[in-house]
Formats: sequence, C-alpha cells, structure tokens
Amino acid sequence: MESARLGTPEDRIALGHLAAQARLGMIEERGGDILDRLDVDRDRPTESIDRVLAHPGGVVVVGCIDDTPVGFGTMLVEVAADARPHAFVEQIYVDPGGRAVGVGEAMVGLLVDEATTRGAIGIESLALPGDRATKNFFEAQGMVGRAIIVHRWLDR
Repeated sequence: MESARLGTPEDRIALGHLAAQARLGMIEERGGDILDRLDVDRDRPTESIDRVLAHPGGVVVVGCIDDTPVGFGTMLVEVAADARPHAFVEQIYVDPGGRAVGVGEAMVGLLVDEATTRGAIGIESLALPGDRATKNFFEAQGMVGRAIIVHRWLDR
C-alpha cells in the first residue's frame, strides 16, 4: 500500500540515500549538469534533508510502500515579496521501482496539504527541460509551467 507521511530526523539517513540516487538520475537529464553544478548540497545529500528539517518553513515528506521508504520530497514555505506565503518543492523523488503506483501522488498531496495549512497561496517546483515524465507528473497534479530558464555556457 502506498502512502506518504511527514519526515523526521530519524529518516535522514534513508532519505539521504534517496537524495543521492535522485542526483545521479538528474545529471543524465538535459540541464541536469547545470542544476548539479549550482546545487549547494550536491556532495552532501543528507545535509539537504537536515537543512530543510531545521528550517522553520521546511517540510520533509516520505513516500512509502508498505511502510518502506521509496521516495521523499522537501519543500520550503516562505513569505514572498507580497507578504503572503509561497511554497517551493525543492526536491521530489521516487525510486524507479516504486513509480507509477501512487507514491508520488501521495507525497504531492501531503505537500499541498502542508503548504495550505501553512497559509501558502501557491506551490511550485522545477522540472528539467528534457524530463517529460516529471513535467507530465506535475501537470497531472494540477501544476503548470510558469517560467522558462535559459542558459548558455561561456567557456565552451
């Protein structure tokens, strides 16, 4: 049975392993090399979980199949320039063996609930340009593209 629950400090090691897997997969996607280069937690995936757990607006969720963690999500809810809270899903990942069974949907549902509870008026995340599966997943959750980030290497 797939489910999602809030993460705790006790989950940090297991989620750190999942975060490391997510980073490896991301590098293969178009734009992933740049995202990896800019990721302050790139060499410390467990610290990315710790940082969100310690943040006052941080939310960590754990996606499970039969109580076994197979996915995670991290989100920050912060006050935007208009003085209203806004939620940003920093990371979301499900192990390939746990995809297409509802774990991701359960995690996004919990993230949306948490964002709403914290007064956020919007929630967003990032999908790499070549990652059609992630884009389609977010669209199925009611999230639509609102920006395109462009890049050009200067040293090539």
